[in-house]
Amino acid sequence: MTASTPDLKAFLLATPFFGGLTDASLEVLVSMLVECRFDTGATIVTEGEPGRSMFIVKSGRLAVRKRTSSGNVIPISVLEPGDFFGEMTLIEMQNRSATVIAESPTVLYELTAKKLYACYKADVHAYVIVLQNINRELCRRLRRADDRFTGHQVGNGN
Repeated sequence: MTASTPDLKAFLLATPFFGGLTDASLEVLVSMLVECRFDTGATIVTEGEPGRSMFIVKSGRLAVRKRTSSGNVIPISVLEPGDFFGEMTLIEMQNRSATVIAESPTVLYELTAKKLYACYKADVHAYVIVLQNINRELCRRLRRADDRFTGHQVGNGN
């Protein structure tokens, strides 16, 4: 588990995932996080594999990639400190939708589905805020994807 320090709590509160939590609720969630370290080039998650956890980026830079139906790999996004990923598997309980690779030495905090459920049992208010935060971030990502898609269509004259 992760030690609860003032610096860690300040960092987490500044992320989209933990925004709006009370100090007591944050303590509950911090106690559930596990710190994970990865070297440059390490694959954190692989598209298609089962996933039962999400990650918050403490430090480093990660590349998100997806395989096309023809087998090509395309870049989807870059993740940096404060970003989170893997939350889709906690909501829809499907396999990983993309591959995430560390582009530099990386520190992540992992939250498993089991621990998120324990949060629900321990502090339903914190659980609701976390789900709202995840949904807000998913909406932001969908809007960005829509903008990229429509920009691409306009750029092609369609």
